[in-house]
Amino acid sequence: MAERGLLPGFSQEALAELNRIPPSPATKGEAVRDLTRLLWASIDNDDSRDLDQLTVGEILPGDEVRILVAVSDVDALVRKGSAIDDHARHNTTSVYTSALIFPMLPEKLSTDLTSLNLDADRLALVMEMVIGPDGSMRDSRIYRALVRNHAKLAYNRLAAWLEGKAPAPEAVAAVPALDENLRAQDRAARRMRHLRHLQGALSLETIKAKPVFDGDRLLALEIDAKNRATDLIEDFMIAANGVSARYLAAKRFPSIRRIVREPKRWDRIVKLAETTRFPLPSLPDPKALDAFLVREKTADPLRFPDLSLAVIKLLGAGEYAAERPGVASPGHFGLAVRDYAHSTAPNRRYPDLITQRLLKAALLGGPWPYRIEELEDLAGHCTEQEDAADKVERQVDKSAAALLLASRIHERFEALVTGASEKGTWVRLLPIPVEGKLVQGFNGLDVGDRIRVELMAIDVERGFIDFKAVGSAPDDRPSSHPESEPENRLGRR
Repeated sequence: MAERGLLPGFSQEALAELNRIPPSPATKGEAVRDLTRLLWASIDNDDSRDLDQLTVGEILPGDEVRILVAVSDVDALVRKGSAIDDHARHNTTSVYTSALIFPMLPEKLSTDLTSLNLDADRLALVMEMVIGPDGSMRDSRIYRALVRNHAKLAYNRLAAWLEGKAPAPEAVAAVPALDENLRAQDRAARRMRHLRHLQGALSLETIKAKPVFDGDRLLALEIDAKNRATDLIEDFMIAANGVSARYLAAKRFPSIRRIVREPKRWDRIVKLAETTRFPLPSLPDPKALDAFLVREKTADPLRFPDLSLAVIKLLGAGEYAAERPGVASPGHFGLAVRDYAHSTAPNRRYPDLITQRLLKAALLGGPWPYRIEELEDLAGHCTEQEDAADKVERQVDKSAAALLLASRIHERFEALVTGASEKGTWVRLLPIPVEGKLVQGFNGLDVGDRIRVELMAIDVERGFIDFKAVGSAPDDRPSSHPESEPENRLGRR
């Protein structure tokens, strides 16, 4: 953390300020709706404690569905310019390593006072959306509300039920009518996803591995699987982020947008498609690229995560950019959306807290809480710190991987080239979701090439894993990845 310019701990001023924060913010005289009786539920990882959002649905006439996304009102307790805000502004994100989590906000806030915890009344910003039978958004609005989480649900168990593989989780069965409500949300999310892909959103799936420990002993790298529940939340968050961006634009407010520009290495993506005899146009075209991805996923689903990873690397990383009123942003190439402002995770991402403050000021018709020049500086800072946090997380993950490979020096593996630049060439093993540097035999290789490598050396403390190329991988290699999850390199968790 320190090497990357991130603060691993909170200052004494921030901790003293934390002790003075009231358990609940005052709302007297403010326009806050009481929506605590709605069937709100959180859907997140099994071990998540910083709950940023809740969702609920309502079936409307004409096969429409009203979807409400409640986002924790973190700004109500974390004021701009406070010592706690200064820490969050410096790091800009929570850092999730396999060894330890470094929260952006103190845990008393992020896992308690500003977390939408079970059976607790909390202030929130609500993004309300009416979704038509075709998945289109017919109407939207934003307002403040008091909400209450009636069921804390986990992705895997909820997905197993939605997919008809298991009975309803106990938390669903315990709340009358929640099962019907969740199925309505699932239908709406699937319609939204279908429409997004018709418009050119990319179908990408890559390997996401999580170290599994028994106490202090590392046992394995476990691959998380994409499922209906993760899709549901992803679809609603993308939609809510679009609502936030368009609301600020309509109010003539500036904003911080999450953008992914047109890929500079489109020519390499075209060459990858040519290897499977799929012609892509010479200029970047998300609809054509998604058609290629969908075809490949159908033709070879087991090897599809490897292709996805290569495409993601060639698309380039996402970044934050300030948008001035009336000036359109470049948009998000991977999601095929023009309006996209991170707004749904203010406990763990600072751009979301900035957006929340802008939204609240716009709702009140007040002045901008940030000058446009300040937003431009913050956008660049958030991009830099997010990159630093990614590198910390990857380094710790590589240390864990190095531990697992300690006894396999000089063993050979099939691998995929995931990075190729003046800084070096990187590969990811196909039998094990481990990435390392190619220190020999890298000349002429590019992203997406499949090769055989030999493990040469490891350094657990520094997270170094070194390979040398020893030949080409066979074309008929079966994939060793039966499961996969989107790796959100285009936008952090």
